[in-house]
Amino acid sequence: METVEYDVVVIGAGPAGENAAQYAVEGTGMTAVLVERELLGGECSYWACMPSKALLRPVAVAAVTADLPGVSTAHVAAKALLERRDTWVSHYDDSGQADWAKGAGLDVVRGDARLVGERDVRVSSTDGDDVLLRARRAVVIATGSAAHVPEEYADALPWDSRDATGVVEVPDRLVVVGGGVVACEAATWMAALGSSVTLVVRGPRLLSRTEPFAGEAVLAGLRERGVSVRLGTSVEDVRRSAPEATGTGRIHGGPVTLTTTRGELEADEVLLAIGRSPRLDDLGLSSVGLTADDVTGGRLPEWLHVVGDASGGPPLTHWGKHQARVVGARIAAAAAGEVAWEPDREAPVPQVVFTEPEVASVGLTEAQARDSGHEVVVTRVPTSSASGTALLRDHVAGDAQLVVDAHTRLLLGATFVGPESGEMIHAATVAITGGVPVHVLRHAVPSYPTASELWLRLLEELPPSFRTPPPSA
Repeated sequence: METVEYDVVVIGAGPAGENAAQYAVEGTGMTAVLVERELLGGECSYWACMPSKALLRPVAVAAVTADLPGVSTAHVAAKALLERRDTWVSHYDDSGQADWAKGAGLDVVRGDARLVGERDVRVSSTDGDDVLLRARRAVVIATGSAAHVPEEYADALPWDSRDATGVVEVPDRLVVVGGGVVACEAATWMAALGSSVTLVVRGPRLLSRTEPFAGEAVLAGLRERGVSVRLGTSVEDVRRSAPEATGTGRIHGGPVTLTTTRGELEADEVLLAIGRSPRLDDLGLSSVGLTADDVTGGRLPEWLHVVGDASGGPPLTHWGKHQARVVGARIAAAAAGEVAWEPDREAPVPQVVFTEPEVASVGLTEAQARDSGHEVVVTRVPTSSASGTALLRDHVAGDAQLVVDAHTRLLLGATFVGPESGEMIHAATVAITGGVPVHVLRHAVPSYPTASELWLRLLEELPPSFRTPPPSA
């Protein structure tokens, strides 16, 4: 078996793996290799962020035209919408990503990677020849995550998120199990494509990790668009006639019957969207004395790093890329006998849910802040209270909220619900990251009339004493 040495070996060539390799070696003269068994660019490029947003944006635009006088109402054209998705995923061709890697000076090896010893990675390549990659400095695990499929569902061959974003055959009746981001977004575009969608949610509300008012707004939006939502409902049994592995995005056999705590449901397809798990199986961790819990718990030797979904952190592309930039900088600095500069506070993790209405949040919810021991002041205003937001459409749903520490007067969390929310949240991320107190934020003047004027509305609702530095400052 051939042995090839690199300074850095990265297992997984999604966005996190690509960034880790690039930041580790750029400008250093070191070498790096990306190992990927599927498509370069990973889940985000082909099965998650990019295709889902490619599907959702036209749906959102059509909804705006239905609520905006002066334009003709648009309608979703299913065939054209799927063609747009295909364009954004490059028709599942990763040659563009391969060109990027080459241009960045990164080698690519295709195949299944497995640790076989300290800094040693064995790759069973797709051409049948194994190769041993030996890392002189670091190995980075960036293997992503896989959809969670409980045993009781397995025989029914349910759809997962890849089938939903890669939809080819639109089922007449679709049951979506789950109440998180994937479930709510997929219900939105599948309903727009013509499916009769039923959302089955075990818990009492949607988007349980956000502020309650955000989930309530999305619930109302889904129901307004014809989605049947059953909260507080558990699935007890799943049966399917003639299940068949027909391929991604195609209906996997005959009708599906789900027995729930609120009666039976029949559908042409069921989409399981109940979470993802770090993809750490068959990685050879035991060969270096580690377990999957060690990886997600950060108990790693100095030569081994983990980034992205595989780390067990928030399964978000932008968070994985941030981790990768930090890890890459650490590797590069260590190679130079230096210590990489890092901020003295943990970076907040923003998230946008591209439903109707849109939801964007960062930092702590009110409940999380109180549970963490903060005494907080909360300010909330209707999203329509800013002229710039109200001008975006005639009927603006949702609220905006800030959670502020009562003593330090620092922003702890923010949630925006409504049009352009995804473009609003970065200001909150910057404020939390930079530790900007609210008496200073008041002097960041928003343009008029834009949605960003919501910041002024929110800050003006705080107690007047918050307009000057706290007594202890």
